Amino acid sequence: MSAPAQDTHQKALRINLDAGKYGTLAEIGAGQEVARWFFRVGGAAGTVAKSISAYDMTVSDAIYGPSTRYVSRQRLATMLEYEYGLLAERLGPQRGGNTRFFAFADTVAARSYSRRDNAHGWLGVRFQAAPGAAPSQIILHVQMLDQENVLQQEALGVIGVNLVYGALYLHENLPALLHSLLDNLTRQRIEVDVAKVEGPAFAGVDNRGLCVQLVQQDLTEATLLTSQGEVVQAAEVLYKKPLLVVRGSFRPVTHATVDLIESARRQFAAEPAVAGEEIVVLPEMTLRHLAEGGVIDPHDFLERAETLGALGLHVMVSNYARYFRLAAHLVAHNKKMIAIAMGVRRLREMFDESYYTDLDGGILEAFGRMFKNDLRLYVYPVRENAGGHPITAQNLNVAPHLRHLHAHLLQNQLVKDIGGYNEEYLSIFAREVLGQIRSGDRAWEQLVPARVVEMIRDRRLFGWNPG
Repeated sequence: MSAPAQDTHQKALRINLDAGKYGTLAEIGAGQEVARWFFRVGGAAGTVAKSISAYDMTVSDAIYGPSTRYVSRQRLATMLEYEYGLLAERLGPQRGGNTRFFAFADTVAARSYSRRDNAHGWLGVRFQAAPGAAPSQIILHVQMLDQENVLQQEALGVIGVNLVYGALYLHENLPALLHSLLDNLTRQRIEVDVAKVEGPAFAGVDNRGLCVQLVQQDLTEATLLTSQGEVVQAAEVLYKKPLLVVRGSFRPVTHATVDLIESARRQFAAEPAVAGEEIVVLPEMTLRHLAEGGVIDPHDFLERAETLGALGLHVMVSNYARYFRLAAHLVAHNKKMIAIAMGVRRLREMFDESYYTDLDGGILEAFGRMFKNDLRLYVYPVRENAGGHPITAQNLNVAPHLRHLHAHLLQNQLVKDIGGYNEEYLSIFAREVLGQIRSGDRAWEQLVPARVVEMIRDRRLFGWNPG
């Protein structure tokens, strides 16, 4: 049984009374809420070398250099570099032998009289794990969900103290550190959708694995990994771009997977609202798709992400078991047209009313919430029996009392069959391919893109058996 979380007062006071730790606090955008905790609990002279808040852009530029975006990862990195460097330069000769230095910084866009839209920010801490050690660093991106400025400020102060405390006392247990970020908070108030660590305190840590941990520990509902393996804020990839989402397990990517993506992409590009614009294709996996026997293996996720990255594709990991919740998340980050591509078997699942027993409006409420925005479903057919006709969205058999709903979605082109596909790929199923990879049956090599075949063999992914 884990120990109860310490409250914010206890955490700030412990840091203040620890003579071996000394640092700087630099905050822009939501008051000096983190610094305020250290001053209000007493003993701040033992911890705070300097507290600064350079609100004016000209003043900020004079300290940290010019910037095109003030609430950004780049600005935060500059603040941490400057403040930590100055601290070490000025105090290192006299205190460096017995003091662990740290610099905390945040740059935030909170709600205000002139700003009523999305409130978010970047927080980070650069710190020494031991006196004289090279610094390590933690960077977070947060979404602030309170509706009042004063509540957002309070939440920022709490998570800031949690971050400093975690860096100083929990860096050897990264899962515990991540879990502690929301101590004395709830995810209804603040959400952590990006986390990145670096430096000697985190040797051997793969930041891509944090993608899964953030969702698994309920710090966020979804996080995004680029094809280059970088964990990023969703808006950096999705903002103002038409979006084609493909949900699956991708274990492994097959010719059918690629055919689904490319066929759906061509069809989506022909939509009048999309024509001529750059489309983002985003494979998406839920925790349910990552769990095997109820356990999530981060290495298994990295294998899937690597094969998708080799094809130039980003990856989203989410906790949205149901499509209407995924759709709401995507719409919140993107005002352009959105399509979700899926196999016909997933469409069949969507017409299973047992998934919606907790909704007052049942399946009608679920579909109503999904399609209330400009969203479409593209459906890839399947051939379940050798020599049989493909099952499509048009000929899918649904319960008799749902046939009018099915017809309504088709007639209004909210659900569309994907055309232009390769019929040879309709009988490829990822589970069967995975079984062949593990059994040593080399037939799988003809069912998977050549680039992915090479990666699976070279890196021994998915339990590859050379046969």
